[in-house]
Amino acid sequence: MSSVPFHYVDLRAFCYATEDERRVEDALRTFLPEEADLERVVNRGHHGDRIVVLSARVERADDVRHVLSKLSDLAEWDRVLAELDERVDDNNSLFLRLDKQAAFKGRAELGPGITLRAKVEAYPAKREKAVRNARETFEELAEAADSGEEAA
Repeated sequence: MSSVPFHYVDLRAFCYATEDERRVEDALRTFLPEEADLERVVNRGHHGDRIVVLSARVERADDVRHVLSKLSDLAEWDRVLAELDERVDDNNSLFLRLDKQAAFKGRAELGPGITLRAKVEAYPAKREKAVRNARETFEELAEAADSGEEAA
């Protein structure tokens, strides 16, 4: 993948009081380059329980490619492509929810736990153009996954 159709990618996970923060961090880092910084914010839930929000933003093209390469082995590409119109909002942001448990084991799967938001490049900045750009990128990733190649 020579060009990167995203301005940036944000990843975020919540670590609840019943979870090991180090494991949640490891799950999030499954998708991040080694040198990526994690932001850590401690909050309190409705009942006073501790909730730590871990998040990171990657903006450099090589770092975005790294995130995309980690997504390339996603088995649910057909579902993502079918739902792409619903996954891109009017601000040209694409959303995916990734399974935190699978990520901890080094796999990319759709599911609860990690939120990925990517700002899609689109000129002009129209939602339809953003959906088209995301579709082209994800079709390329899906083809690479099917053929066993590395896409990014």
